[in-house]
Amino acid sequence: MVEKRSDRERESILSTAASLRWEVGNDLQTSLMESIYQNASRISDQVVIADKSKARLAWEHRLEWLLTSRWTGFPIMFLVLAMVFWLTISGANYPSQLLSGLLIEQLYPVLKTFGADLHLPWWLSGLLIDGMYLALAWVVSVMLPPMAIFFPLFTLLEDFGYLPRVAFNLDSLFQKAGAHGRQALSMSMGFGCNAAGVIATRIIDSPRERLIAMITNNFALCNGRWPTQILIASLFVGALAPAGLASLVSAAAVVGITLLGIFLTFATSWWLSNTILRGEASTFSLELPPYRPPRILQTLYTSLIDRTVFVLWRAMVFAAPAGAVIWLVANVHFGGSTLAEHLIDLLNPFGVLIGLNGVILLAYVIAIPANEIVIPTILMLTVLSSGTPDLGHGAGVMFELSNNAAYMAVFKAGGWTLLTAVNLMLFSLIHNPCSTTLYTIYKESGSLKWTVVSALLPLLMGFLACYFVATLWQL
Repeated sequence: MVEKRSDRERESILSTAASLRWEVGNDLQTSLMESIYQNASRISDQVVIADKSKARLAWEHRLEWLLTSRWTGFPIMFLVLAMVFWLTISGANYPSQLLSGLLIEQLYPVLKTFGADLHLPWWLSGLLIDGMYLALAWVVSVMLPPMAIFFPLFTLLEDFGYLPRVAFNLDSLFQKAGAHGRQALSMSMGFGCNAAGVIATRIIDSPRERLIAMITNNFALCNGRWPTQILIASLFVGALAPAGLASLVSAAAVVGITLLGIFLTFATSWWLSNTILRGEASTFSLELPPYRPPRILQTLYTSLIDRTVFVLWRAMVFAAPAGAVIWLVANVHFGGSTLAEHLIDLLNPFGVLIGLNGVILLAYVIAIPANEIVIPTILMLTVLSSGTPDLGHGAGVMFELSNNAAYMAVFKAGGWTLLTAVNLMLFSLIHNPCSTTLYTIYKESGSLKWTVVSALLPLLMGFLACYFVATLWQL
């Protein structure tokens, strides 16, 4: 009886255990199914587009097609960049005039008076105030406003998500040139400042392709060279057209120079990738981020502090010694002439050979720290060498003029022709980078050799281009 009772108990226990397993399993299965349904509902809420979002998605798809299509992507890209350049140039005029009026027209005479009250020697007053201070004043007044406009606009386009689309559009062209698609972004940044463009090459992983981007960034027309291009195009090229079309022809000439710089970027990248920087273009995965509203405060901080102030400070560090050199070469005499006049006579035959003159070549040598002071230096040296002191403000004192007629008077006194103007526009595009950019290249590459290549390669190309034009001009 005990064994039978044990069997019945065993069967009861097994039956109870089976029932419990079924109930627990059923509960677990039910709980699991409920969890799956809840997760599916949550995921569907995140990814399934409600009716109110369909219009936004359709708008983004249409915008994506417009910005990346082979038929509309490039025209829109050029239009957007042209708009950024126009806003930068036109928007910088007024603040540049304000800064120039404050730093040069008002503060400069005060400093001269203060120096006279302190009975400073003429040479010390000239070196510190006419040389170093004026160079700093020119750099700040000409360089700061365009950068303070260009870099925020550029950063807004970056935050919105448009700049990756620019890289996407230009990727195939840079691949054919043996360069990296992201070079499109560093090239675009170079239109604001070449030093900033060189820093922007950090986004390129390949050391070889990053060097190519550094060396060729100089062909992007930076804001320091825009005033030279616009002034010379307005005075000489625009004068060839009827009065109603003069501004349009001048603008077309500047745009042509800009496009030439872009072409030289591709051509030089291709040459470098097939010669001294031989190698295969690397592939990369380009993620196109979603469109999003720009973050204004972060944009202002990034563009004004990290870019504008950083680059401006470097330019000022190099501009002050340059101002001292400019004043010295115009005031140190030996053999009855100034050092500047001797150097101009030495460089003039070579300058004429390439359609320029000794004044322009000397200006580019001593004004290497900043392209912003090239035209004031040319004006000062032209007045000094042509024997027309009434047109200037004194030996070694850089200046600018208020109207085109005054500029033409100085340039005609220096023997300028249309060939001089055209080749100056070419040489302004194709010459060695400024010292700020060269120093940045050295810091970024860590190589003196590639810094020297970055300086000499475009300089040689500029000489050859000017000689070619000058030779054709004589035919």
